[in-house]
Parts: sequence; structure tokens; C-alpha cells
Amino acid sequence: MSASVLFDVPGPKARATYRIVAVIGVLLLVAVLFVVIRGLANPDNNQFTAEKWSPFLESATWTSFLLPGLLSTLKAAALSILLAAILGTLLGIGRLSTITPVRIVAGIFVEFFRSVPVLMLMLFFYYLAIYFLQIQGSGSSFFGVVAGLTIYNSAVIAELIRSGVHSLPKGQGEAGMAIGLTTSQTMLTVLLPQAITAMLPALVSQLVVIFKDTALGYIISYPDLLRSGQTLASGLGNLIPALIVMAAMYIAINWTLTSVANRIEARLRSKGAAVVALEDEPAAV
Repeated sequence: MSASVLFDVPGPKARATYRIVAVIGVLLLVAVLFVVIRGLANPDNNQFTAEKWSPFLESATWTSFLLPGLLSTLKAAALSILLAAILGTLLGIGRLSTITPVRIVAGIFVEFFRSVPVLMLMLFFYYLAIYFLQIQGSGSSFFGVVAGLTIYNSAVIAELIRSGVHSLPKGQGEAGMAIGLTTSQTMLTVLLPQAITAMLPALVSQLVVIFKDTALGYIISYPDLLRSGQTLASGLGNLIPALIVMAAMYIAINWTLTSVANRIEARLRSKGAAVVALEDEPAAV
């Protein structure tokens, strides 16, 4: 019987058990959905009537609420992703630095902010913007969301990069040093590109997390997609349909981001495999 990396291939009894568990799980899920749908279809406040869904066929619903909210979400997410990627890369390099003070400072920064809830960071920077930076209105909430997401996720990205570098064979670094590269040059030109490629799936997952975490800006009155949808629903009394529509929008964007990243990863890996095959090809005599 062949074995996979993590566990042995299941036998006939194990596969039968898995099928039974899967059937039971599906039945339980269907039962839960039935109870939820039955509750939402209560005659006193039926969330599935045409009246509850018809506002989403009107252009004003999209131009005044959902699309502006989506734009605010994308703006905060894009800026947070860019800043977190830059700061996280610098922190990751700092944690791998041979200069002890740099390594210690980067390590303290990463370990501290990685342990603080991102919502707490948003609240801290939100009030910092109001009381110390004198930023008023929606600017303070935007600053809180972006700063909180940037600081927290840069610490996470730094750890991903550090793990990616440590996962590489030691020969990679030794080869760079052998051809005369300095430690910094070896890190930037040999190790870091390979580490980013190796950790790309985890990095993409973290970018998707950043996009979803922008919804926490609701707490500090940031006019993101969630707050805009809730404002719409509070006036129309169709909270459940609004949440379903917003969830579909989040899923569509996250699926698009993941698909694009997977294509980039596949292209990078295919190029790397092509280079290795070319190097391994025996020279013609």
C-alpha cells in the first residue's frame, strides 16, 4: 500500500467510514439550513419576498450604497496590501539580518504586533488620528483601518518570508557566497525571490485576509461595503438579503484574487522548472 506525505492511503473500511461521515454531515447541514430558512421565511418578517429583494434591481441601490462601499473597501485593502508587503519584506529581511541590533528590533516588532488583535490596532490608530494627528471625519477611520491592517499583516508577512528563506536548502546561500556575493546580495538576489515563490500560496491567503478584515472598519465608522450595506438594510428592513448580496460580492472578489495569484504561482513555478531542466541538460560535445 502506497503512502502519501502525511498519512497512509485509506483502505476500504476507512473509505466506507468517510462516506458515512460525509453523508451524516451533509444531512446535518441540510437540516440546519432548513431551520434557518424556515425562520427567515416567518410570515411576520419574511426575508424572501420580492419586496425585500427588489431594491437590488434599482440603480440607486448600487450607485449610492453598494458600489461606493465596495470602492472604499478596495481602496483600503489595496493600500494596506501594498504597505504591508513592503514593510513585511523589510521586517523579514531584518529578522534574517546578521546585524544583531537590527535582528532584535525586527523580532520584537514582529512578535509584539503579531500578538495584538487587528481590531485593537485599528482602534488605537483611529484615536491616534483624532487626538494626536488632528485628522477628522472619514479620514480618521481610513487611517485607522489602513494603519491597523498594515502593521498587523506586515508582522505576519515577515514571518512567512523568514520561514520561506529557512525552508530553502543551505546550498542556495552557500552557492551565492561562493561566487563572490555578499550576504545582502545573496539574500536579495538568491534567497528572497525563491522564498517569496515558495510561500506564495500563504502570502496570497494573507492578502485575502487583509481584504476581508477591512470589514472590521465598521466598528470605527469606516464607510466600507459592510457599513454601506447595513445602512441600506436599516432603511429597507432587508438585512438578510443585503448580507447575502454582500457575501456574494466578497466571495467573487476573493475568488478572483486567488485565481490570479494561482496563475502567477503556476507561471513562476513553470519558469523555475524550465530553468532547472535547461541547467541539467547535458552539454553537446
